[in-house]
Amino acid sequence: MDPNGVERKLAAILSADVVGYSRLMAEDEAATIRTLTDYREEIAMLVRQHRGRVVDSPGDNLLAEFPTALDAVQGAVEIQRSLQVRNISLPAQRRMEFRIGVHLGDVAVEGERIYGDGVNIAARLEALAEPGGICISGTVHDVIKNKLDLDCEDLGEQEVKNIPEPVRAYRVGIDAGRAATGVQPRRAQRTALVAALLVALGVGTWWLWSLYAGRSPSPGGEIGAIPGDEAFTVPGFGSAPAIAVLPFENLSGDPEQEYFADGIADDLITRLSTVGWGYPIIARNSSFVYKGQAVDVKQVSRELGVRYVVEGSVRKVGERVRISAQLIDAATGAHVWAETYDRELRDIFAVQDEITQAVVSSINPALLEAEAARVVRKEPRNLDAYDLGTRGWWHLYKLTEEENAKARPL
Repeated sequence: MDPNGVERKLAAILSADVVGYSRLMAEDEAATIRTLTDYREEIAMLVRQHRGRVVDSPGDNLLAEFPTALDAVQGAVEIQRSLQVRNISLPAQRRMEFRIGVHLGDVAVEGERIYGDGVNIAARLEALAEPGGICISGTVHDVIKNKLDLDCEDLGEQEVKNIPEPVRAYRVGIDAGRAATGVQPRRAQRTALVAALLVALGVGTWWLWSLYAGRSPSPGGEIGAIPGDEAFTVPGFGSAPAIAVLPFENLSGDPEQEYFADGIADDLITRLSTVGWGYPIIARNSSFVYKGQAVDVKQVSRELGVRYVVEGSVRKVGERVRISAQLIDAATGAHVWAETYDRELRDIFAVQDEITQAVVSSINPALLEAEAARVVRKEPRNLDAYDLGTRGWWHLYKLTEEENAKARPL
């Protein structure tokens, strides 16, 4: 409490706003509002995961505070990486990029609000950041420089509006220090997809084409053999390690939602098999034999001949869904990537794209962005149709006359 009776504290402040917001609104106001609402939910979730809270979000701005500079920078890096992935599914002219500024300083507190130079400096640093980038103050840099493996470019002393003293600024490299920031390459899971016939057809066609061309396929023509993967391959794909998506666990507490969890795994199998990257994806009828079992991924590796296993869980409550996914190196049991997605049900297709992109980029970061973009396809917008179709496949896969009769009308 200062002499004037104002409560004060030291806080790490994150300020963010949308680049080109006015243009986006002018071109398509409704679509811009939908995207902004979706991205704000993602940002708020990541802020909470790093022990922060969103203080305010007027217009296209967002203000958050964190207990430490370390939390704030880790949160900022993960926010920008997450939004980069989400932007892949949007046309270039509709992508929504944020600038982020982070400062550690003194703020005045009034209820849930915070004010003062600490907030103002964070906003000024935000203006210095590049689209999709992060700019931090010298005070923040002094705290994190020996704790996070980040590439920080010194921008020198900056004269900023309404701040009497120059502010030391640093530009943060988003792609550096991935492990040290705690932001792991995205990694995914789970099993099965619609029409093992489609999967088999896609894999078979690629295999036959490769034999005809007289060479073994490799992702993008650039990815060679990975030492030690010889035991985790399938015929026709050279040295490319195989991947199995296991059935996702239904955590909804309602057995009637089992079809939905199976459908997520089915869709992931299909998406991975159609990316065109050269890694074989094990068909649904092989990976789903582990449904309902306590799975040892090393056993799965031995029995299916796979190097990577994707697994996860689904919890559907009303119009919201939580999907947890992870990618495991089956040979060692080590986690390569894991993520949890909390979304409105209407965002289910975007989440599936994120998981697929995460698996692709985690297994081989050298894949070109063009290959990653091939993950994205035009999705059905009618969720009722999607739900009925998923439920129908779930019944059909039980392969009985009674279940076939239930599947046909769906």
